[in-house]
Amino acid sequence: MENVTVVDHPLVAHKITLLRDAETESAAFRSLCQEVTLLTAYEALRTLPVRSVPVTTPITTTQSPMLAGPAPAIVGILRAGLVMVEAILTLVPHGRVGHLGLYRDPVTHRPVEYYKKLPENLEKRTVLLVDPMLATGGSAVHALDVLYDAGARNVDMLAIVGCPEGVAAVHEKYPATQITLAALDERLNENAYIVPGLGDAGDRIYGTK
Repeated sequence: MENVTVVDHPLVAHKITLLRDAETESAAFRSLCQEVTLLTAYEALRTLPVRSVPVTTPITTTQSPMLAGPAPAIVGILRAGLVMVEAILTLVPHGRVGHLGLYRDPVTHRPVEYYKKLPENLEKRTVLLVDPMLATGGSAVHALDVLYDAGARNVDMLAIVGCPEGVAAVHEKYPATQITLAALDERLNENAYIVPGLGDAGDRIYGTK
């Protein structure tokens, strides 16, 4: 799929298998989500702008790249996206964090917004939208609508597991959005859950079921 990267790495594959296991307890599930996020965020953040600066090493003076421009924004879809935000902040501790509260209506499966707090000057920042699951794509599209309405101009997405239906929904409205996944699964079932999937990521992260 165009503008979709599925990270192909044995460590990622191993950890995804552990996440799929229904016997994996919440504490381990939460840690695995953070580890997978770290391993895949390197790819998702590949387009961060850099500039060359002088640096004096123990041997000589040279030019070397450093991140340029305003700090990137990492926007997590609540609640499950929080675990991914915290992992990414270990890579880019100067990043600015946004939160977007959405839940899926159990009947319509459409996103319902209940909270929004975003960094300033989104138009000047690289923005990474994070959510463990890209299922129907409804929440992702709604979040992208919110971010672009708030002035963002460059938004990519990172999810742990996605499916073709979710990718198609995002790219139908935002075809240029780069989506990075740890796994691309088969399909959605009749209840709009990813197959084989992980189950409800939020419930498994926080032990609410």
